[in-house]
Amino acid sequence: MTDTVTLAAGDKSPSFDALDSKGNKHNLSEILSSGSKVILYFYPRDSTPGCTTQACDFSENLSKLEGYGYKVFGVSKDSAKSHEKFIDKQSLGFPLLMDEDGSLHATFGAWRKKMNYGREYMGCARSTFVIGEDGNLIFARYNVKAKGHVSMLTRELGLDE
Repeated sequence: MTDTVTLAAGDKSPSFDALDSKGNKHNLSEILSSGSKVILYFYPRDSTPGCTTQACDFSENLSKLEGYGYKVFGVSKDSAKSHEKFIDKQSLGFPLLMDEDGSLHATFGAWRKKMNYGREYMGCARSTFVIGEDGNLIFARYNVKAKGHVSMLTRELGLDE
């Protein structure tokens, strides 16, 4: 196994071409060329307490984020069926991208070594990446907290008035 990628603000964002749970294709180059910026966040599992808190936080702040030109995408290794159930139950207003093989997690370095009760294992580190129109990362952070994440992110991006 190769070393885990660690991205930082200012780095060129890896490109991606991913399907969401409805089968729609999302290509980073096309999104950026349309003048939008991207918030791509990785989370461990649909419908778990922390992931639900984070997804609902993004959904509740979606109009504000979209007003500043951001498109939000969540990514986990869950199935399309699991994503759809999560979207419907929580009334999420943004797509959840498919990454069952973990390739997108690996590309962004969100699949990394974790520790729980002294046991090391590989898993999804809750991570968020903000990609500017130029394709560079404006924000890149691993192991973010689910609760209060969006308010921290809007503060860091200077979107709070």
